[in-house]
Amino acid sequence: MSTAESSELVKERRALPPLGHGPFRRRLHSVALIATLGGLLFGYDTGVINGALEPMKEDLGLTAFTEGVVTSSLLFAAAFGAIFGGRIADVLGRRKTIVGLAFLFLIGALTCVFAPGFEVMVLGRVILGLAVGAASTVVPVYLAEVAPYEIRGSLAGRNELMIVIGQLAAFIINAIIGNVWGEHEGVWRYMLAVAVIPALCLMFGMLRVPESPRWLITQGRNDEAREVLSTIRSQQRAKAEIDMVIEIHEMEQNRVQGSWSAIRDSHWVRRIILVGIGLGVAQQLTGINSIMYYGQSVLKEAGFTSNAALIANIAPGVIAVIGSAIALWLAQHMNRRTTLLIGYTLTTVCHFLIGTASILLPVGNPLRPYVILFLVVLFVGSMQTFLNVATWVLLSEIFPLQIRGLAIGISVFCLWMANAFLGLFFPTLVDAIGITGTFFMFGIVGIFALAFVYTQAPETRGRTLEEVEDDVTTGRIYTHHLRAKAGL
Repeated sequence: MSTAESSELVKERRALPPLGHGPFRRRLHSVALIATLGGLLFGYDTGVINGALEPMKEDLGLTAFTEGVVTSSLLFAAAFGAIFGGRIADVLGRRKTIVGLAFLFLIGALTCVFAPGFEVMVLGRVILGLAVGAASTVVPVYLAEVAPYEIRGSLAGRNELMIVIGQLAAFIINAIIGNVWGEHEGVWRYMLAVAVIPALCLMFGMLRVPESPRWLITQGRNDEAREVLSTIRSQQRAKAEIDMVIEIHEMEQNRVQGSWSAIRDSHWVRRIILVGIGLGVAQQLTGINSIMYYGQSVLKEAGFTSNAALIANIAPGVIAVIGSAIALWLAQHMNRRTTLLIGYTLTTVCHFLIGTASILLPVGNPLRPYVILFLVVLFVGSMQTFLNVATWVLLSEIFPLQIRGLAIGISVFCLWMANAFLGLFFPTLVDAIGITGTFFMFGIVGIFALAFVYTQAPETRGRTLEEVEDDVTTGRIYTHHLRAKAGL
């Protein structure tokens, strides 16, 4: 596409009728709420292990290594769920794929609840992992594709908010069940069983929402796309927006052919996928999910008793929800790059502070557990406010429509693999080098992540997905990136 054609896209975007208010706006928000139940399940199923692991270890006779296997089996499976889920969503559609994922969530939860031993528990966690990984790619894409560009950041970011709400719900439910019924045999089964409820809600809820209009256009179903968009936009806005999406899709069809072939043949497509991989892996190498999965263990190592750690573990969950809610506002008012750079700076400082505190306050010092808890809460708050929402929103925005499911699947596959290896080896790492060495290591990695974002992350705020796609496939996204880097 020529520069003149690109300028026409900008003019079309600026000429779009305003969003306005009405029943269609409420419909859009209800569609987003139902879809983000997938994020809620993502959060609950990854967070529930935090409190369920201690009683499960005794009942199933887990060692330090098999404890890591139970935790990380979901994460390794999520990596494959991410890449296959994105591809399936490109073929079958976003809506049908999410309905199928709800069924997987249900089967996985029931398998874990009734697991008689280690092997079946791992099987159940693998099933859940496939669902979690696929949901982590398909739900953000669906939200980005149904959202108007003016509020795309906050709408797509709601999935991350629901993830941390799911994790907080897991921490609270774990604390209640653990302290009230902690003496019951198999109390961890009660904790895992709660996930059945949102799985059923997601399954039946998705049957009532529309397909992504942008996916319908890739299938040549333009009339259906127009009809769907008119239910979540004003009639005037729907007509203008669908015409713009059809126009750019027709232009890009000759430039982005197929899926794997586009990656093979286009230098710019390969580059943006590498950027996506880097963003996903950098997010995981902050160690955020190690805190979410093993928070109780970290707090016990810091000096809390088992039950006190279970309750104290709620604090990071609360701050995560507050931070994510703030992040939705930031998504509409602050550039993605600026948000990420602030986030990596804060989390890296927190890592070094946690490591330093664990040296200055040795085991047995009465201040040690509370200072480390405060710093962990500060780290989680920085992460959720500035990094998690911005990362997932960027991943849902930067890839061309023709390969969006596959490309985000590849990026999130790498994200989950990084997550999985951390989940597998984190208990061993803490046993070997303690909190001090572990968080100093995260801090060093954070410096490299900061450099990567500064040099590679593009800017997408305030632009339609079609404008971003045009700039990605021509390489102009990096011209925008250089201008953004100059002014942040």
